[in-house]
Amino acid sequence: RDRMYLVDFQKFSGDLRLFEVDLYSGKVHAYRTTHGRGSDPSHSGYARRFSNTPDSYMSSVGAYVTAGASWGSQQGANVLLDGLEYSNNLARDRAIIVHAADYADPAFLEREGKLGRSYGCFSMSHGDLPDVRERMAEGRLLFAFA
Repeated sequence: RDRMYLVDFQKFSGDLRLFEVDLYSGKVHAYRTTHGRGSDPSHSGYARRFSNTPDSYMSSVGAYVTAGASWGSQQGANVLLDGLEYSNNLARDRAIIVHAADYADPAFLEREGKLGRSYGCFSMSHGDLPDVRERMAEGRLLFAFA
């Protein structure tokens, strides 16, 4: 009830498109986040296709609820997500999470002109994830749209 997160997949991957909205103060913080490689097969920097299908490597749209901070052997620190709609209700089975990745760091963006692509996760820079992870915690809405 204190904050929510919006992801605008209409925007270019190198743009700020993950927004943290403080519902008390009205302040908005903006971050970069990746989309899935299956959502952008030509690697244009724009997500064009979305799916909830396992092994599609696509991003999924719709409402999610954050399910708490976690730690994984492959991605390290992360935030678990549970999809709340038919368009993303397999998020937990697909291991769709919020995590940090080298391909979401500013150096990658500077070198490549766009962020890299995930397997459908909301990947952020290593510099942004620690603060966001702490505030995202558990029970917050994340809504991704295109």
